[in-house]
Amino acid sequence: MKSDLDNLMEKNDLDALIITGSAQHNPAMVYLTGIAHMAGDLIKKRGAEPVLFYRIMERDEAAKTGLPMKSLQAYGFKELVKQFNGDFVKATAERYKKMLIDLGITSGKIALYGKVEMGSSYAIFQALQEAMPEITLVGELSDQSTIMQARFTKDEDEVSRIRQMGKITTAVVSEVADFLTSHKVRDGILVKADGQPLTIGVVKSRIDLWLTERGADNPEGVIFSIGRDAAVPHSAGTPSDYLRLGQTIVFDIYPCEKGGGYFYDFTRTWCLGYAADEVMNLYEDVLMVFKMMKAELFVNTHCPVYQRRTCELFEAKGHPTIQGTPNTEVGYIHSLGHGVGLNVHEQPWFGMNATEEDRLIPGAVFTLEPGLYYPEKNMGVRLEDTLYVSPDGKIQSLVEYPLDLVLPIKG
Repeated sequence: MKSDLDNLMEKNDLDALIITGSAQHNPAMVYLTGIAHMAGDLIKKRGAEPVLFYRIMERDEAAKTGLPMKSLQAYGFKELVKQFNGDFVKATAERYKKMLIDLGITSGKIALYGKVEMGSSYAIFQALQEAMPEITLVGELSDQSTIMQARFTKDEDEVSRIRQMGKITTAVVSEVADFLTSHKVRDGILVKADGQPLTIGVVKSRIDLWLTERGADNPEGVIFSIGRDAAVPHSAGTPSDYLRLGQTIVFDIYPCEKGGGYFYDFTRTWCLGYAADEVMNLYEDVLMVFKMMKAELFVNTHCPVYQRRTCELFEAKGHPTIQGTPNTEVGYIHSLGHGVGLNVHEQPWFGMNATEEDRLIPGAVFTLEPGLYYPEKNMGVRLEDTLYVSPDGKIQSLVEYPLDLVLPIKG
């Protein structure tokens, strides 16, 4: 949580953080400022409140954050450009130097964050390092960064926002189900009112529309795939594919708050009209593991325990897994889950990148998503809910939604 940030900075030997870029779709900036229509710099000195350096045109938006503020205009950038003979890189580095000195930061280790253009930022911070040799500018791996460690656990407001995104997400999923099942069928294919086949691309455009109408963003797209595509876990789906009866559809949707806030992650697998016995058997295996893993979740357990358990259960059913057959491209080929927050994938980790700290501790929000994939059989199945470990150690789904495989056609 944010309240842990100073302790984490001390643990990681950081004296300050610099976060730069827009406050939209920029997780580190959003975490400390909220979502605002602005861009600028935020500097967090260990043991002190973050200070937001704003552009004058965005001063009112910056003020909405409630943070202490300083105007970038006060640093006389035009004069600095003249001082450095038109060298914008050195002028910007000098402005950063003055900003740091104003906050009493003249030495120590400073971590860099933000979503900005890499080339110019590299040049600017390299120039800052040369201008202030007594500081050390460092980067951190995003999976284990100091801010990511703070974000591992969510407070009540964060959980409420994720839950609200879950309600929006499942409302859109219901709209998609109603939309699909309202169509007529010709030769085993859903057709529109004009008699033309309904395609994946049309469904995806409706998903985007329905999310927008509910005030959500869809920055990373959506997985809506059928047949063989459904058997490749991150195949987004082929826009020209027809919606056919009996084939597995993997619908993995992960929108966020408008402007780049908190995400929700959710997956269901459907068959339109009917499911063949082989598909039903595959679905039952995934559903069994999904329910068993959900029942076996306990607070403070190391997350990789559940990944190993999932592999054991699938292997007992005759499916290859990445535990027993590391190079397999069929069967169970991914991790059981991951954290959800300002990124759709964050701590805690369940797979090979997990550390000893990746545990189901109170405040953790994470997914549970077993799946089985057989491209040569044109079928894949995945089920996913987003769950939360409450302060009293109880583990619950943030939003409930049916687990039905077959969607009966009404049209």
